[in-house]
Amino acid sequence: MELSDFEALSFDCYGTLIDWEAGIAAVLRPWARAAGLGLSDEELLAVYAGHEARVEAEQPGLLYPDVLAATFGALGHELGAEVSPADAQLLARSVPAWPAFPDSHEALVSLAERYQLIILSNVDRTSFAGSNARLDVTFDAIITAQDVGSYKPSPRNFEALLARSAAMGVRPGGLLHVAQSLFHDHVQAKAFGLATVWINRRCDRPGWGATPEPAGEVTPDWGFASMAEFAATATAARA
Repeated sequence: MELSDFEALSFDCYGTLIDWEAGIAAVLRPWARAAGLGLSDEELLAVYAGHEARVEAEQPGLLYPDVLAATFGALGHELGAEVSPADAQLLARSVPAWPAFPDSHEALVSLAERYQLIILSNVDRTSFAGSNARLDVTFDAIITAQDVGSYKPSPRNFEALLARSAAMGVRPGGLLHVAQSLFHDHVQAKAFGLATVWINRRCDRPGWGATPEPAGEVTPDWGFASMAEFAATATAARA
C-alpha cells in the first residue's frame, strides 16, 4: 500500500485534531486541587479513561455532554471526592473550549486539496460544531455518536462510516482511517478491513492518557507523531 492509493480520509477528532486531554485536564485539575487530591493531570486522565469508556458502552444513547457529566461523577466517586452538579456541568459544556492542536488546521487544509475528508467522532453535533469552528475546515461528511446512537469502538460506528463513504462514491479500499486512539479506532477499523494511520500525539509521554489501553494487539499501517508530519507525507504522495 501507498498513501497515494486512497481517495478519502476519515478522522477521529478528539485526541487527533482537538487536544481533548488538555481540555479535560483544564476542568479536572482545579477540581482536584480544591478537593485536596494530590494527583497529576496524567493520573486524573488515567482514572477518567476507564469511566468514560464504561459509560459510553453501557449508555450508548446518551449525548456526549451527559457522558462527560456521568464520567466526572464516577471519577469523583472512585477518588472519594464530591462532584457537584455545577462541576459536572462545567465539564459537560467544555467541549467547544477544547483547543485544536496547533498543526490541525493547516494539515487538514492541505489534505483537503487531494482527499475527501470525513469525521467519525464520539461526540454530539452541537459540541462538534464548536470544535469545527476551531478547526476552520469544511468536511465532506460528519458522523457523530449522536447520529449513530453508539460510541466507538462499537462496530455500528464503523458500519456507518463505510456506508457513508460508499454513498460518497469512495471505491472499496479507497478509505484510510486516521486516529490517535488505538482503543477507540484502530482495533475496530482493522477488524473492518480499513487501512489506518496512527497519529501518536502521546509519543513523548508514557501511558495511555484519556483513552483506555487497547484490548488486543493492533498494528496501524502508518504512524506519525503529528498531523503536520502525516499531511506532508500524504500530500507529497498524492501530488
